[in-house]
Amino acid sequence: MFLQIIILIIGFIVLIKGADLFVDAASSLAANFKVSKMLIALTIVSFGTSAPELSVSIKSMLSGSGDIVLGNVIGSNILNILLILGVSGFVHFLNVKNATVRKELPIVILLSSLLFVLMNDVFITRSKVNSLTRSDGITILLFFLVFVYYLISTMRNKTDKTDDKPKYNILKSIIFTIVGIVCLILGSNAVVDSASHIASMLGVSERMISLTIIALGTSLPELVTSVMATKKGEYDIAIGNVVGSNIFNIGIVLGLPVALFGGIKSFSINMTDMVIMLASTILLFLFSYKDNKISKIEGIIFLSIFAIYYSFVIFA
Repeated sequence: MFLQIIILIIGFIVLIKGADLFVDAASSLAANFKVSKMLIALTIVSFGTSAPELSVSIKSMLSGSGDIVLGNVIGSNILNILLILGVSGFVHFLNVKNATVRKELPIVILLSSLLFVLMNDVFITRSKVNSLTRSDGITILLFFLVFVYYLISTMRNKTDKTDDKPKYNILKSIIFTIVGIVCLILGSNAVVDSASHIASMLGVSERMISLTIIALGTSLPELVTSVMATKKGEYDIAIGNVVGSNIFNIGIVLGLPVALFGGIKSFSINMTDMVIMLASTILLFLFSYKDNKISKIEGIIFLSIFAIYYSFVIFA
């Protein structure tokens, strides 16, 4: 137990240092290549911070732990909005660009709604159990291609490019980005493994572990990266990281393993978990649509919902 606690602490330290370097390197990449920081956040940053979730999902699918796969994705998407943007908004209000409100957030809502429908077989098709099939995974991947098309068109248009002076040259930016991603993955893996081991020793259920420890652990890269970005005034990276991560979580972290390794026959993730995931996504859109920012008050609202939901998960 003592060794696991030590590993947990070291993992957090590596995470924080890695995120600090990662944010600076990602910002420098955008400046060096004269593209928008939002584009970098939606691609390199969001994919890099979603790597722990993908690793956990593949391992879980191969071992037949469907609850961990779904709990990891749904829990991470809830945490990304309610906790990460809640904390970031509380630290400093976040400006949200029109393109994010009009194009990127609707894609998150689209994928979240699709997942909500696909996971509700009992309610929609009157099946005996809820399940996800290989065809569901393929459907999710096809919808994910909408996001890929959007990214390609954005890169071709080269709109909203940054004129900031880069902190590092191109070579250093690439190297530090890779080092930052590696630190995020190693740190989050250390945290997840040690926390899961401690929880299992205490007799915590698989659903509880997946929705709390694993979801929080694999979302730590997003949390630390977004908070660091907010403190540095890199609001596009903070927002784009969460939006892109939620899209990658559904499209790649869930859709890809399900399409490759087969479906999930049944799961204990319930209606409450799915409703909170979809509702938090819609709430993010409404807050952003209102005045193109997430204020401190709205950050507190996110954190309050987060506290209520996780109190229900833990104590119910």
